[in-house]
Amino acid sequence: MERVNRPDKRAERSRRTRAKVIEAARELFVAQGYGATSLQEVADRAGVAVQTVYFVFRNKRTLFKDVVDTSIAGDTQPVAIMDREWFRAACAEPTAAGQLRAHIRGTHEILGRVAPIMPLIAAAAATDPEIAAQWPDGPDPRYTVQHAAAEALAGKPDARPGLSVEMAADLLFGLLSPQLYLIFVRDRGWSPDTWEEWARTALTSQLCADPG
Repeated sequence: MERVNRPDKRAERSRRTRAKVIEAARELFVAQGYGATSLQEVADRAGVAVQTVYFVFRNKRTLFKDVVDTSIAGDTQPVAIMDREWFRAACAEPTAAGQLRAHIRGTHEILGRVAPIMPLIAAAAATDPEIAAQWPDGPDPRYTVQHAAAEALAGKPDARPGLSVEMAADLLFGLLSPQLYLIFVRDRGWSPDTWEEWARTALTSQLCADPG
């Protein structure tokens, strides 16, 4: 008799619990800060025992790192941004304009999740050396992603003549930064869609050949 593969209910239950705790922690960290949030509060919001939080994450620092990582990725799957389907599809667009449109759309979704917690990372790292050590000095992972996008874009037929990969990467890195997103969306009250349209228009003018 052919063996039927059944889903691992225990693993699925564990995955759901982990995701629920991470979402509860994210909400609390954003609302009241890293330092002011206790694991008991996280457990209460997630509807689990605090011992479960300790068992899964060990401590608040590890939980915070997971909140940041899943905010960037959008889920708990251990898949790097450059291996994500949306990023690969954007780079595979046949034109620079098409790649920019898809790339900025994907970045928009990430920034909506990540930008609100960026100030938390800086504040927590300033007061906790062990958190600071989780983001060691070195190449910025965000720049690595934008450089990969720039490499794909610079070779497209409608890319601006003479555009270097380094210039394209710098522009993507700067204009699609969480800091600039927060200035426009949080501080100046732009809608995320207005920010996306502005970013697309600005980068298209800088990275694509003039039409005509």
